Amino acid sequence: MKAWRIHQWGDPDMMRLEETPAPVPGPGQLRIRVRAAALNFFDILQIQGKYQYRPAFPFTPGAEVAGEIDACGEEAEGFAPGDRVMAFVKEGGYAEYALAAVDRTFVLPAGMDFPEAAAMPVVYHTSYFALRERAALRPGEWLLVHAGASGVGMSAIQIGRAFGARVVATAGSPAKREFCEQQGAERALDYNGAGWVEAVKEITGGKGAGVIYDPVGGDVFDLSSKCIAMEGRLLVIGFASGRIPSIQANRVLLKNISVVGAVWGGYVQAKPGYIGETQRALEALYGEGKLHPRVTSRHSLEEAPRALAELAARKVLGKSVLIS
Repeated sequence: MKAWRIHQWGDPDMMRLEETPAPVPGPGQLRIRVRAAALNFFDILQIQGKYQYRPAFPFTPGAEVAGEIDACGEEAEGFAPGDRVMAFVKEGGYAEYALAAVDRTFVLPAGMDFPEAAAMPVVYHTSYFALRERAALRPGEWLLVHAGASGVGMSAIQIGRAFGARVVATAGSPAKREFCEQQGAERALDYNGAGWVEAVKEITGGKGAGVIYDPVGGDVFDLSSKCIAMEGRLLVIGFASGRIPSIQANRVLLKNISVVGAVWGGYVQAKPGYIGETQRALEALYGEGKLHPRVTSRHSLEEAPRALAELAARKVLGKSVLIS
């Protein structure tokens, strides 16, 4: 099979497309003929050796795929060859075949194609966990979503609306702000500069946002503390800006706010059944037309380095996928 392989830390243009044997499923594993593999920003960090999970060389990046089951290992009950599925994979998505655990593999909902399915697992599970479990987002609350045109931002806007929140988003270009509004944001603001802080206050009637979803960090995090509501929850999702911020404790004290971490991976390791529970909830929302993964960039497997370069340059709206 064809697979992109990493033999040393570096940028994505150092990956090698190689012929390797197809992986053999072990107990509780499924082999998937990959039809679509979604790209994530953390894939780039992993290739560079900057991500918390550092696989042994050589390895194939890619954490979410969709395709048909090709083979089943022992004790892999509930699935059969030919089933159309999406799956979380620890690594190995940028290839023609990948292995997935049974409990992290799900049959596609009716009407969902492979690119959409590959775009769902990581970002939608992350946002559902963050907004439901960590922020306890309530109907009618104002939700501010930073980087709203990114994959996680898109999912947060859609899930926030599905939960009954009123959503404001930020993004860095007119096209991205239009995309945010298409996903359900009532307003989309330019986060270049600090003008969006006063705009959030104005939109929310001076109260500020009850929940702020921040995958950016850096200056965006710093300014968010100035437009959060009393008893608001500031969700720490990630640090795409490159700077890990800090906050003065008096800001936390004066508004009774909570700065809340949202690390999906550790949570689901401690509660294995939570993945299936979340997937059922997301599928129900998808069936009701409230969620729709938007794939705006599709590339062949051979074009993976160029696709990752586009992602790194912040040129992707929603999700980008490799088609094989």
